[in-house]
Amino acid sequence: MSLTIDLSGRRAVVTGAGKGIGRAICLALAQAGADVFAVSRTESDLLSLAEDVREFGGQYGYLVAEVGSAASAEAIASAATEALGDVNILVNNAGIAQNNLAELVSEAEWDATFDTNVKGAFFCAQALGRQMLHRGFGRIINVTSQAGLVALREHAAYGASKAALELVTRVLAVEWAGRGVTVNAIAPTVILTPLGERVWGRPEQSEPMLAKIPVGRFGQPPEVAGAVVFLASDLSAMINGATLVIDGGYTAQ
Repeated sequence: MSLTIDLSGRRAVVTGAGKGIGRAICLALAQAGADVFAVSRTESDLLSLAEDVREFGGQYGYLVAEVGSAASAEAIASAATEALGDVNILVNNAGIAQNNLAELVSEAEWDATFDTNVKGAFFCAQALGRQMLHRGFGRIINVTSQAGLVALREHAAYGASKAALELVTRVLAVEWAGRGVTVNAIAPTVILTPLGERVWGRPEQSEPMLAKIPVGRFGQPPEVAGAVVFLASDLSAMINGATLVIDGGYTAQ
């Protein structure tokens, strides 16, 4: 077994790719040799990402799309296949967080959170997973959250959606691994993306959370991207239905 990660010849779809964690994942996959198809709601982000990805020499394609329905998932799968060819890596990274006290969560907030974080991810896995199953090989990585494993205040909808995606990950892993497609999740703690800075930038928010993280800091997008590249590689061939928690030890306590 080679301990060098080389994803040359593999083609990856990454949702929520325009900023933060998604952008870092695209760049890490491209650096490892994969071709990348990026999905985001903001075209300017996708165009700037194109310049960075192509520096690594691989192919790049993109689609401006919302992730939240079976129809959008089919459109993503079709566009990615047309741009790159057969896709064998999917990273379900798109997600939204509308944090609120439980007694104040609206039905609209709940539905929007589940549409993007669970329904969109499942149907992207279904649309691209069918192709992978037909060819007998694939890697699917779902980005969940520490909030799907432990209770956090003001995270009722978000935490429930990420917990649901955790279980979806396990069901797909059980059903598909025997046909060559492994499915895993990564569960980050607070990652200092622009969104993370906005939500956790105030000391009254950040200090109580930091006190619970043994390494004493929040994460950075490349630390999540590195885990994705590992799970997309042959080094992870025996890992299936697992959640790699990237939380500095928060959930170890």
